[in-house]
Amino acid sequence: MGVQGAKVAELLETAYESVLVGWIAQASEAKGGSSISRKEDAGLMLSALKEGMAAKGEPLQFETPAWAALRATLADVSASDAAQGRSAGETSRFILALKQPVFLALQQRLGHDVAELMDSVLWVSGMVDAMAQFTAAAYQRSREDMIQRQQQDLLELSTPVIKLWKGVLAVPMIGTLDSGRSQLVMEALLQRIVETESELAIIDITGVPTVDTLVAQHLIKTVAAIRLMGADCIISGIRPQIAQTIVHLGIDLQGITTKASLADALATALERSGYVVTRSKAVKRD
Repeated sequence: MGVQGAKVAELLETAYESVLVGWIAQASEAKGGSSISRKEDAGLMLSALKEGMAAKGEPLQFETPAWAALRATLADVSASDAAQGRSAGETSRFILALKQPVFLALQQRLGHDVAELMDSVLWVSGMVDAMAQFTAAAYQRSREDMIQRQQQDLLELSTPVIKLWKGVLAVPMIGTLDSGRSQLVMEALLQRIVETESELAIIDITGVPTVDTLVAQHLIKTVAAIRLMGADCIISGIRPQIAQTIVHLGIDLQGITTKASLADALATALERSGYVVTRSKAVKRD
């Protein structure tokens, strides 16, 4: 660590509380979260900053092992801010608010030596800028991970595997059927077939707006996987428009049982399972 880094390290040791209080005060003037949560974040960062200085880290070498603890702390704060709904700008402003209290403390200590003061100020400015840049990137990664998890959760919620009857499962599809969702449906359905020892699975596409060649290929692959598990499959929800589209595209669904509605598919499934559904008595209607 250079002379300027050593000066800043010494400053943080002797003026830790004043720098921390000044940082929180400066950050509270900007749009952001509560000062209580920020005080804890600021304390963790200052401790990690001192650790990096002790390992002789330099601002221009922010990706080196010396700053590993500080990078981990910044990543945690960024992830927490993203989860709490703070913007990337708010997180960066919080980091940049560290400059002013450190500058003031340096001025009080090195005001008699302008050259040394300027060198130390430049060192701190470079360090805080590196922290803010890393935080912006870490925030973006956290947001992307959060969005992916939410999308995965929505996919799982939108493709439930329902046990309709003993030995009969159903998957009501709603929305576009793409490769990722098709894979999720296949995995969930095959797992439930094993768990319930079902012999029939109904894939209902009533809620699928359009069926093209790609969608048909996904359905055919799913049916093939189900048959490899020793079960059979019925596709329901074949509306007139979808039937015409399948014929027009020349899609071959030969060997796959299709039905117009989920009710028709369930009736066929019960019949194959050896069940007969009858009314016990006539139902009176008003």
